[in-house]
Amino acid sequence: MSSPPLRWKQQLAGQMDPGWASEIDDFESQLQLRSQGKLDEKVFAETRLRRGVYGQRYDNGQRHDGIAEATLAFADRPTKGSETLWDAPGMQRIKIPGGGVTPEQLEVLADCAEEYSDGILHVTTRQDFQLHYIHIEDTPDMMRRLAAVGITTREACGNSVRNVTACPRAGVCKTETFDVSPYARALMEFMLGHPDVQDFGRKFKPAFSGCEHEACGLIQLHDAGWLAREKDGKRGFKVVVGGGLGPVPHQAKLLSEFTPEEEFLKEMQAVARVFARLGEKKNRGRARIKFLVAKLGIEEFRRLVEAEKKTIPHDPRHTAFLDDMPRTQGEPARLPAPLPPGEHSDAFKTWYATNIYHQRQSGYSLVTIALPLGDMTSNQTRALVDIARTYSGDNIRTTVEQNMVLRFVSSEDLPALYEALDAAGLASPGAGSIIDVTSCPGTDTCKLGIASSRGLAGELRNRLGAKSASLPQAIKDLKIKVSGCFNSCGQHHVADIGFYGNSRKIDGRTVPHFQVILGGQWTENAGSYGLAVGSVPSKAIPEAVEALTEGYVQGREPNESFQSWMARIGKRNAREIIKPFMKVPAYVDGPDFYSDWSDVREFTIGDLGVGECAGEVVSLFGIEVVKAESQAFDAQITLDEGDAEGAEDGAYSAMLSAARALVRIEYIDVTEDADDIVQQFKTRFFENERFFDRFAKGKFGRYLLDRHANPPARVDTDLAKQRIEEAQLFIEASHACEARLAPEVAVAGQPAQESLATQ
Repeated sequence: MSSPPLRWKQQLAGQMDPGWASEIDDFESQLQLRSQGKLDEKVFAETRLRRGVYGQRYDNGQRHDGIAEATLAFADRPTKGSETLWDAPGMQRIKIPGGGVTPEQLEVLADCAEEYSDGILHVTTRQDFQLHYIHIEDTPDMMRRLAAVGITTREACGNSVRNVTACPRAGVCKTETFDVSPYARALMEFMLGHPDVQDFGRKFKPAFSGCEHEACGLIQLHDAGWLAREKDGKRGFKVVVGGGLGPVPHQAKLLSEFTPEEEFLKEMQAVARVFARLGEKKNRGRARIKFLVAKLGIEEFRRLVEAEKKTIPHDPRHTAFLDDMPRTQGEPARLPAPLPPGEHSDAFKTWYATNIYHQRQSGYSLVTIALPLGDMTSNQTRALVDIARTYSGDNIRTTVEQNMVLRFVSSEDLPALYEALDAAGLASPGAGSIIDVTSCPGTDTCKLGIASSRGLAGELRNRLGAKSASLPQAIKDLKIKVSGCFNSCGQHHVADIGFYGNSRKIDGRTVPHFQVILGGQWTENAGSYGLAVGSVPSKAIPEAVEALTEGYVQGREPNESFQSWMARIGKRNAREIIKPFMKVPAYVDGPDFYSDWSDVREFTIGDLGVGECAGEVVSLFGIEVVKAESQAFDAQITLDEGDAEGAEDGAYSAMLSAARALVRIEYIDVTEDADDIVQQFKTRFFENERFFDRFAKGKFGRYLLDRHANPPARVDTDLAKQRIEEAQLFIEASHACEARLAPEVAVAGQPAQESLATQ
């Protein structure tokens, strides 16, 4: 007689795609082998990542939003001895193609969050869901429950094609060329597990957009993007490749002005094959397709793709999806009708002004549910399911701004729907405005997080929200995005005001900071990227934001956008605005600066003492690295003035200065000759891996070594921008290296503060 768990698995298997069921069984077998020590961890790591199963940071109290208490409850949960692979729970990423999710699927997600996680569903900036604090032994059963309702976690991570994102307004947008949703779904189904995407050196992120001039699918920042176009009455796409954010952002390049709809899957397959064959495999820091496109040039890459298309065997799936393509997405739950006249509460009016979009289908509205920090509880999710079934049918989608939307809501029902959302705690106004701050997980759960992006985002949201009624419309329309590190998971490069976490060593203590990125463009599908103007201590960021927004309102010309204002005043003047907030007080004068948002603990405590009251003792590195930071900033100014070659050379000089500052910690006699600096840096810090950190390894050090060994024959604007980003990252890595070295130097009897005395 079968045990109840087996009967349960058999019942679920009957509801699953047979291929998905088999894959989950295989994963469970590998999980068991790993728990018995019969499978190498490196091999298993790739397996679990391709199933969306991550390890995560686990800091017993550094979760900043009240979830720490729920986390601690897991400590009392029975473990399974040798079967427990992580010392602490991990994270499960769940793919939601195009952000589309049904009420039934949301119910299962809510149950999984409650039963396996901490009761929180987190919406990501790629329209996925993430559940944190998952025990790995629970993941196969959770995957089966999800698969039974048509949700997969396969290739949610790993070196694969990640979730396919698309505009959440697709199908209801007033300005779209056509609905891209079915094409996004077709791409996901075609590429999922496809043999041509199993040998990538890194991940591959696709996106679809129906409009060229809106934010829509943000295709310019993706590995590949498809923009809906019609030519002679025929549907197709403008196709771009090689975009990406990360430490060094790249704008996507034009692959095709028009690819007919029946050819777009075959073309994507050709792109995948070229990437798999020629993309970098050994150096992960250069393994994204953006580096391959930059290396080959878009003309050569385009030629290779065209040649590859001719070698691909006929596959009926290339066009089969066109035979029964839906022309609308889902059926409305109610008949259309206008908003009824009459008095409405002030709260409803505020919400209506920011969270409602009138669809091209007369009488229907798209409703945005603003989720602070992208989170909602299992109970809120169940309430949303009931609301959706009543008012919008199966028209539910996630957004890249970490919100949810209901579509095809009869405008007549908006007051009643608002009351239902409000009762569930889901009626926050301000969707898409400055208070709707986007944030990655940062130090809450991410192993790469440097500073508390969620803590800062929450603080900004609270402060801006408290005075939102009095904010000028120009400020309300701004975008703020926060990343916990340089990797741009919070998409800080395309915000009006963006931040990424870093740190500075002050008076023997490490102080959380955020680099300020200004002038990114959210519209035009992420049309351009902002650049860094200076690093501000985390606790001074809200005041810096206030100064920037006030400066913008007071100094802007009529109808001038923030990006245009930034371009007009220049980064030098922008830096002057934030300069008063860049200084960190001595610990005795401002101890609050030495802890992060929503975390009462000190950020870190160094071995070095507090400076004397006559003045802080500053390390030689601290003095000399300022030159590097100034050179990097001046390089941006030079680029703004149209001198790409001068900007590139200035960025290279900044890296040399930072390297020299680092070398002089222990070798005071290094000259200012570039060859000498690079050789000393290479010998003392790179070859012995002292410059390496746990995650980036030597990637940032290679920026200097590669540039020194291979000066560019020709410099254009894109290369200059790339070099400036590399210089900024090299400087940040130098700061981090110096902070790691401080105890080492002190042990040797030569405290870093005393370096200046040796002059």
